Amino acid sequence: MNEPVRRLATYADVLAAPEHEVAEVIAGELSLHPRPAKPHAAAASALGEELGPPFKRGKGGPGGWIILDEPELHLRGDVLVPDLAGWRRATIDHLDDAAYFEMRPDWICEVLSPSTEKFDRTRKLPIYAREGVSHAWLVNPLLRTLEVLRLTNGNWTNVGTYEDEQEIRAEPFEAIVLALGVLWADVRL
Repeated sequence: MNEPVRRLATYADVLAAPEHEVAEVIAGELSLHPRPAKPHAAAASALGEELGPPFKRGKGGPGGWIILDEPELHLRGDVLVPDLAGWRRATIDHLDDAAYFEMRPDWICEVLSPSTEKFDRTRKLPIYAREGVSHAWLVNPLLRTLEVLRLTNGNWTNVGTYEDEQEIRAEPFEAIVLALGVLWADVRL
């Protein structure tokens, strides 16, 4: 008995997804995840607030970056939505009116949750590596940890794992000291 031919998911499936879910397409498969829970949203927002002034605006830091919340990336047929992504201005110097990006970012951040951690690590990180994203941060607001990964010869290398209230300098944003406690300051577990 022949199995039916599986239809590959397309961008039309992403557009048709329920508004309360994040839709991504990886290897032709549609993946739906609920919108982030409160600790996840708080950590992502706080990180963007910390990186924005010194790296987007050059206030207290070198500037030279475009950093965005939940940009939609279209990378060789895959559609991904990292929690945060950043492009050096040498990679992208302005934003046009397209709904998504076809240029890989230089840095991504995935905020891990129990429902997405396995997916982020096993499905998304290999695509970011394939595309040449040079740095990935994995933030876990429930464990209060930050893993900093660097792409080296096509593979991810952990260059630091930090926790709790540490004050750190982490690439590619080592020009500033990041107080990790800010990321979970509003989270009570």
